Amino acid sequence: MQQFFLIITLVIALPGLAAEKKSTAVDPKQVSIPKKILFVGNSFTYWNKGLWHHMEQLVQCRPEKLNFKADRVVRGGASLKVMWGKTKAPATISEGDYDVVVLQEDIPETDVKSFHKFARKFDSSVRKSGARTVFFMAWPYKRLGWISLKEIAQAHRAIGAELGAQVAPVGIAWEKAMKERPEVNMYAKDKEHPSIQGTYLALCVLYSTIYGESPLNLEYLPKKHGNMTAREAAWLRRVAWATVQAEQAFLSK
Repeated sequence: MQQFFLIITLVIALPGLAAEKKSTAVDPKQVSIPKKILFVGNSFTYWNKGLWHHMEQLVQCRPEKLNFKADRVVRGGASLKVMWGKTKAPATISEGDYDVVVLQEDIPETDVKSFHKFARKFDSSVRKSGARTVFFMAWPYKRLGWISLKEIAQAHRAIGAELGAQVAPVGIAWEKAMKERPEVNMYAKDKEHPSIQGTYLALCVLYSTIYGESPLNLEYLPKKHGNMTAREAAWLRRVAWATVQAEQAFLSK
């Protein structure tokens, strides 16, 4: 029954999806407030203590307190294909009673065809469990520089539209932030994984996408925050919210 109402909600939120396969501007407020989230991904997800850890801390800054928990199934260097076939991710989704499952692909490590194939498999499992899929759009990097951010974004928007699923535009937010303040690097020293700023911005984009609300007043600062200041964190929250709003407006056209 929960799955039925979720599907109806998404159909209402996405008029004309079957015809145009364009909009993925889902309003999370039309479904229940998430209290349990699962993160599925590779080191982009678990770097800097893990997005699940930071999400738990950020959510506790909300005025409306939640009995919230974030779990994860992660594996270094893994694509969604590997996560599907060689980890407990499918079983965890089926058994975990989650509200949201965040799926993080690392397209430079695989290809768009494989991403879409296993995105469909995961999304089907997520829906059967009664949860909602959110795709974590990551970023390009020089070590495997065969694909651009524009192409990564297109691949995520296409599968989001096909499945009626949300996409968290993390890579786009990274690009926006580095254009605004070139001195702040979203990449770690290896020029591939996220710096603490990169992880924090990813966190805020995911929060904004999942909850459909601004993170601006959620004054969370990681304890081991490297060289990130409270003022910088506030700026990253603004970038995250502006990016998510712009993406939703783009998808709604």
